[in-house]
Amino acid sequence: MTGFGFKRSITMRWALNTLGLVIVILLAVEIMTLFLARNYYLNTAEQYLVSRMDSISAALSRFTGESAYRSEVRNIVEGFSEKERFEVMALDQNGKVTLTSSGFQPSNWLKADDFFGAKNSPDGAFKTDATLANGEHVLCYTVTLQSAVPEYSAMRIMTSLDSIDAQMRQIAIILTAVAAVIVILMLASGLYFVKSIVLPVREISDIARGYAEGDFSRRIEKTNDDELGELCDSVNYMAEELENTEKMKNEFISSVSHELRTPLTAIKGWSETLYNIEDDPETFRKGMRVITGETERLSEMVEELLDFSRIQDGRFTLVKETTDILAELGDAVLIYTERAKELGVEIEYYEPEMLPFVYGDASRLRQVFINIIDNAVKYSNAGGKVLIEAFAEKGDVVVLISDNGVGISAEDLPKVKTKFYKANLTRRGSGIGLAVANEIVEMHGGTLLLNSELGKGTTVRISLPAEEK
Repeated sequence: MTGFGFKRSITMRWALNTLGLVIVILLAVEIMTLFLARNYYLNTAEQYLVSRMDSISAALSRFTGESAYRSEVRNIVEGFSEKERFEVMALDQNGKVTLTSSGFQPSNWLKADDFFGAKNSPDGAFKTDATLANGEHVLCYTVTLQSAVPEYSAMRIMTSLDSIDAQMRQIAIILTAVAAVIVILMLASGLYFVKSIVLPVREISDIARGYAEGDFSRRIEKTNDDELGELCDSVNYMAEELENTEKMKNEFISSVSHELRTPLTAIKGWSETLYNIEDDPETFRKGMRVITGETERLSEMVEELLDFSRIQDGRFTLVKETTDILAELGDAVLIYTERAKELGVEIEYYEPEMLPFVYGDASRLRQVFINIIDNAVKYSNAGGKVLIEAFAEKGDVVVLISDNGVGISAEDLPKVKTKFYKANLTRRGSGIGLAVANEIVEMHGGTLLLNSELGKGTTVRISLPAEEK
């Protein structure tokens, strides 16, 4: 049975638990049935013996004279009509057999225990089953007689139980055969059922082991629409997501490597240039400006990576206090206004006079606004426009940042807040800034929603709960 994996397997547990329980129940039912059947047969035989003995006692009670009594006892015993099934005996005052319906005088094959039992019984009757010296199993019913004839002090009627024992053996064989058939059918159907579970589970285990080693190419064939089929769908879905995540991670690593290499190359190149410049202030200032800008860009990328790592490890924390959203948003707009002009992108900021305060981390919220505005500028073409506005709505502070840039496709839109995902690989950036921004907003109890259309632009809506007065 190695194909079913009996050792420490589902099959073994099923065999020990379910099949074992069924076998115990069948044995209990068989024993109970045999017990009830034997009691039924014994009670029927006893009732018949009692009724026959009552008839004999009633017949003898009509005779009072010794001669007539002896004659009637002899007639009843010797003329007993059911000699093939029963034997009637007359016993003397010592329990010795004096007359039998078979005509054969018994020797020591039956002791007189039943006689003394009847003699000591309040009603003068005693029933017992015993095994004779010749091995025969019998049932006896003995009754004492109110007679002055010493040789006929009691009557005994006896029948063999061998036929009942044989019948019980036959019933036991039939019940055992039925139980064996039930067990065999249950074993066959159970093993088939367990096999239909164990084999797919083994396949799932083998494929999942492959997933753990980085092979996401295999899929599980769904054979049923039950819970196992749902498990197959879930594992296949997990494989697809892991494969997509692995792909996004590789693209992310490639993108980050490229993004890190670009400023490092610029810094290295200008450092070597400045090292060889002796007297050119203009070139020196230009080089230092590039080095400073690229260093700042590199620092921002490293900070994004650190924030993302903290989020993944659960170490990302907020220092919350009453925060003026307008101040943080204004700083972010101011930071990117000049940078946007250099790229030919115009920023229009509709600043309200007053907004409710927000209970949150000011530096992290400013980081969110900087990230979203940076994305809006980055994904806008020269001559594009970025619109920024803020307002209060139903207890929330809402910030809208819209651009008319390249936009996001409907296929990529649900994934842009996913870790490692970058919808447009042609633009600079690591692809994790939006994931970090979304995490910060959610940690403040707010929402970050995107609405975009490819080629027409993107609108980001940031909602933060206003601080209660």
